[in-house]
Amino acid sequence: MATIHVDGKSYEVNGSENLLQACLSLGLDIPYFCWHPSLGSVGSCRQCAVTQYANPEDTRGRLVMSCMTPATDNTYISIEDKEATEFRASIVEFLMTNHPHDCPVCEEGGHCHLQDMTVMTQHDRRRYRFTKRTHHNQELGSFIAHEMNRCIACYRCVRYYKDYAGGTDFGVFANASRVYFGRPESGTLESEFSGNLTEVCPTGVFTDKTHSARYNRKWDMQYAPSVCFGCSSGCNISPGERYGEIRRVENRFNGEVNQYFLCDKGRFGTGYVNREDRPRQPQFRNGDAAATVTVDQALDQVIGQLQGKKVLGIGSPRASLESNYALRELVGQDNYSTGMSQKEQNLVELAASIMQTQGIHNPNMREIESYDAVLILGEDLTQTAPRMALSVRQAAKNKAKEMAAKTRTPDWLAEPVQRIGQDAKSPIYILAATQTRLADVATGEVVASPNDIARLGFAVAAAVKGEVLTGLADDAKAFAQTIADTLKAATKPLIISGTSLQDPAIMEAAAQVAQNLGGNAGLSLTVPEVNSMGLALFGGLSLEQAFAQDFDAVVIVENDLTRRLPVAQVKAGLDKAETVIVLDHSETETLKLADIVLSAASFAEGDGTVVSQEGRAQRFYQVYDPSYYKPDYAIKESWRWLHAIETGMKGKVVDWTLLDDVIDDIVKNVPALEAIQDVAPDAGYRVHGLKIAREPRRYSGRTAMRAGISVHEPKQPTDLDSALTYSMEGYVGTQNASSLVPFAWAAGWNSPQAWNKYQDEVGGHLKGGDSGVRLFDRLAKRPARSYVAPTAVVVNPESFRLVPMHHIFGSGEFTIKTPAMESRIPEAMFAVAEQDATRLNVQDGQRITVKAGETSISLPVQVIEYLPTGYIGYPIGLAPTVSLAEPVSVAVGV
Repeated sequence: MATIHVDGKSYEVNGSENLLQACLSLGLDIPYFCWHPSLGSVGSCRQCAVTQYANPEDTRGRLVMSCMTPATDNTYISIEDKEATEFRASIVEFLMTNHPHDCPVCEEGGHCHLQDMTVMTQHDRRRYRFTKRTHHNQELGSFIAHEMNRCIACYRCVRYYKDYAGGTDFGVFANASRVYFGRPESGTLESEFSGNLTEVCPTGVFTDKTHSARYNRKWDMQYAPSVCFGCSSGCNISPGERYGEIRRVENRFNGEVNQYFLCDKGRFGTGYVNREDRPRQPQFRNGDAAATVTVDQALDQVIGQLQGKKVLGIGSPRASLESNYALRELVGQDNYSTGMSQKEQNLVELAASIMQTQGIHNPNMREIESYDAVLILGEDLTQTAPRMALSVRQAAKNKAKEMAAKTRTPDWLAEPVQRIGQDAKSPIYILAATQTRLADVATGEVVASPNDIARLGFAVAAAVKGEVLTGLADDAKAFAQTIADTLKAATKPLIISGTSLQDPAIMEAAAQVAQNLGGNAGLSLTVPEVNSMGLALFGGLSLEQAFAQDFDAVVIVENDLTRRLPVAQVKAGLDKAETVIVLDHSETETLKLADIVLSAASFAEGDGTVVSQEGRAQRFYQVYDPSYYKPDYAIKESWRWLHAIETGMKGKVVDWTLLDDVIDDIVKNVPALEAIQDVAPDAGYRVHGLKIAREPRRYSGRTAMRAGISVHEPKQPTDLDSALTYSMEGYVGTQNASSLVPFAWAAGWNSPQAWNKYQDEVGGHLKGGDSGVRLFDRLAKRPARSYVAPTAVVVNPESFRLVPMHHIFGSGEFTIKTPAMESRIPEAMFAVAEQDATRLNVQDGQRITVKAGETSISLPVQVIEYLPTGYIGYPIGLAPTVSLAEPVSVAVGV
């Protein structure tokens, strides 16, 4: 700690920070542009100038850039000194000489850091009367719009895109006195994290193109704290709604998870919520014919069809814990299925079991950035857990920070750290089935079959203990020894694995490496979906076990079974039922097989709890009430539908009227999930007697929203399930619980930089703690166990096997239903290695037919350099579901 003196007052601050960060953490406002908590300091904008004095007697002082000056003990500065304030005002005025005065038509207006800083410096007169510099804009794809005339050359965009996110197709170009930030030529930004430019940029150069299609100001949207449903990482988001549509998704800061950044899947992949073809009312279906019915008609029919029958309940890892629990209560524990295939369920249960093992440390996303050696087994993280991949990229920079520390250079001095480190990186080894998007930061990357990856992982585990795994080639043993030596030499080694290659031995190898390393070693395992880990703790039958039972009716909750089992197997299972009832928010292949459809809420219209891959239980909240805009809509959380059915069938009183009621029941009856009661405050929570406002204080147009329905404005919807209110009349500020912050705003701070005001220390954690409860930290630990390496699989030169290949946009169930994603989703193709293409005598674009079990799939071929011999890459999510367990037959040109 250090004591600094600011304008005559003394403060205790973190002595390892710079003065700008220290002052902002104290709540003192200093304007800035080029600095960002995650990007460090470069001092290029000169906006954060303060006057520094040598001692208390010094009355003259000197101007320093606060972002470049350490907060050392007994530092004396003035923010309010006349010279400093005039200097800062002059910087803004210089920037505005070429910046267009187009705030009324700029999409960033009211959400703009430049606006905030201009007001902060009190610049309100335009003296420049000459021609402004202008630029041509570029077409950057379906996500980002480009308006280069608004650029103030702060360099944040290129520092984020290239230095932080590892992008290679974006940069800064200069000619004489002109600089230009963009691509070498127009074209789609290739980075999977390009959307963060919309929040990193302090002006309106980069704006959200998906929001532009149905634009409104930031203050005219209604928000709720939520969780991204794109993968299992559990990133926090702030979805914004207007007129019953999700218009925009912004990053919601969580210091232990996503911090300031999202992947493009999470930011732009929610358009499926607004689709016209989704069910918004209950339906009776007969083949392609669908009849819309009322809630009462639907419930009466469902209760009549299920009364006295044996009912099978199929849940889902994309449904909330509350909805899965309500389904289990309806059908009974013996008749409840998690909705996962046997293979998928075995994998996620193994992951949960490993995370509960004594001696296994499961780091959060932020902590991953602190590890100095990483081994990734079997995962292409950018495709399966993209936000974790971004954290691994930051871990690669720890070597440069270590080198800088030896010269007493603080790690927040971004440019000196880069110059000292040059190309030095912390060691990262990747064993995968194809080349990954992290190859550019990898010390070594090996492409191998799932079986070989597992065996090489076990070889590393053996080498850590000074042993040798038999049956490996000499070069494989040497490589395993190199990895083991690197991990043992590291201060904090990290092992990452997961379920994507569908081979449990890979995760077991990762666990064995982590156990053998002991000490400060960390282990992180990815799982497929937003609540996969929650269902692993919840328990239930697999789909195959469920379909093997005798049953009269089946209730399916938010699950497209055809994405988990082959279509023929799903249809055979459902044909056993007299009645098929589906609750879902999207038109899926399974929903098309239903007799009765109940319109379920998506994350935007409902509340619930999900558990991320690290075991973090988090709550998402309803963004808006759809019936406010369309009174005939009957969209309800699945747990409400299911409880209404249960009470009707059993003649019970409806005792779950609130979300808190369901949570209380889960806590009593599912010991592994007891801690979810601590995820967020209950519905009775208030700040100064007020509920938390979903709408900013400048929210406008409410009286006109329903004018097309009635000129009489009805009362705003009442939220009984949470401490949030559908109104601007409520608490907006930094004093409420972090799990209930719907959006960031503070006086004078309207841009995403307002999150600074919600943090205990800028760039640190939210006041009162970050959102979520880590369940594995509260559960009893299981004894450590030893895992056995699998036997080698001998490749038959006459046959092939399928290996899963994931794509960040193409493999998601709902990204393929999002219009903005269409241009980013690749064509469904089989990947074939060059040597196998020669063997099959096929070329790029030529079709082959693969037969797996009873399913035949015909797709074009993409010949790639890196793929294990004898394996064909199968595009997960883009082709019909097949079994990957057995060898397949291949026919060319069929």
